[in-house]
Amino acid sequence: MQTDAALAYASKHEPHALLVQTGSDLRLEFYAAGYSASKPHPLYSGAKSFWGIAALEAQREGLISLDEPVTSRLPEFAGDARRSITPRMLLQMTAGYGFGGLGNAVPTYDRVLDIQLKNPPAATFTYGGIPLQVFGAYFSRALASLGLTPHTFLRERVLEKAGVEIATWRELSDGTHPLPTGAQLTARAWLNYGRYVLGRREDFAEAFRAAAQNERYGLGWWLAPAGTPADCFYASGAAGQGLYVIPSADTVVVRFGKSTSYKHDVFLKRLLAAAATN
Repeated sequence: MQTDAALAYASKHEPHALLVQTGSDLRLEFYAAGYSASKPHPLYSGAKSFWGIAALEAQREGLISLDEPVTSRLPEFAGDARRSITPRMLLQMTAGYGFGGLGNAVPTYDRVLDIQLKNPPAATFTYGGIPLQVFGAYFSRALASLGLTPHTFLRERVLEKAGVEIATWRELSDGTHPLPTGAQLTARAWLNYGRYVLGRREDFAEAFRAAAQNERYGLGWWLAPAGTPADCFYASGAAGQGLYVIPSADTVVVRFGKSTSYKHDVFLKRLLAAAATN
């Protein structure tokens, strides 16, 4: 795969790292702004991509069901018809919560359960961190009997198998870790996660199935922009963090940087246009 056009575009938007791997061949490994193969980088909302995969593993083990009412674990919601929501709705951002709960504003589990819905469940897609924290509260209750937290389950059932080590994960005021953000890891570690998901994409197919309310979003993953392969999916974080998985090209790409002008769809089109001329 030719990577010159993709690197040229990324280089115009404050790049920190760009890795491109096709099959077992690491075609490009580029670092800038003091970053290296060993220096961790924040994912911001790229961390959301962990939780659809973790939820599917938990469902496979019979620990949860994506389509059960969250009242099965959160009796605080019982009797409130407006909050007849499911884990799938929370992961798809269709549960009815308003925008918010991102960055340093992520609420703890006890606080997030007091937040009221803005819209009826399954009525619309609204991106934010609140649904992930509600999912975290639900998931933590489901895992309590095993002595696990959402993050230890993620590590044991997914990340260790993927060869991924989280360098740090921010703590909230109650000592828990947020789900929608807060993770830092190296570009190579995130690449390993992408390769793992690619290798098991049939097992995780539900994560890449569009929500009825947004044809571009699955379970924590964004789906193919117009003009890119239909099987493409990617994780996205603030300032242009990206983990791109393109099964039809057997390719995984990591992009770290710091830019508000960087566009995922433009980058992918440059990368794939370059590939087409190879």
